[in-house]
Amino acid sequence: MTRIEFHFNAPERLQYACRLLRKAHGRSLRVGVVGAQATLRQLDAALWTFSATDFLPHSTTANPTDIQQASAILLSPSTTDLGTLDVLLNLGDDVPEGFERFERLIEIVAMDDHSRMCARQRWKHYTAQGYDLLQHDLSKVSAS
Repeated sequence: MTRIEFHFNAPERLQYACRLLRKAHGRSLRVGVVGAQATLRQLDAALWTFSATDFLPHSTTANPTDIQQASAILLSPSTTDLGTLDVLLNLGDDVPEGFERFERLIEIVAMDDHSRMCARQRWKHYTAQGYDLLQHDLSKVSAS
């Protein structure tokens, strides 16, 4: 069963996503990131600029297959374009279709009302499906 984690109260959602992706890459995990195209473009830019010393190999599903296979992080608007990966990171508003095939799903929830409302709906969906959810309140714990 997929392990689902909610990371609440992310003050800077994309910066937090970059730190999580750096941590996953350090553990040799392959991660798929889903979300709206605009969000994925912003994340792509952030991955190039968030650290002067770290390079996080990433690509999009629009890149050639060999580049996708060489990338530890794959950005896609849909899970249907993602192959076999260890972790799914959801930056979208909805429950990602096919999340069940991933070992782990991470939901990052920003502090604004819209983000919280959408997260509540996803939370209800997962609990109705019988998932035990883990929660991390980022306002109480600093993430690295």
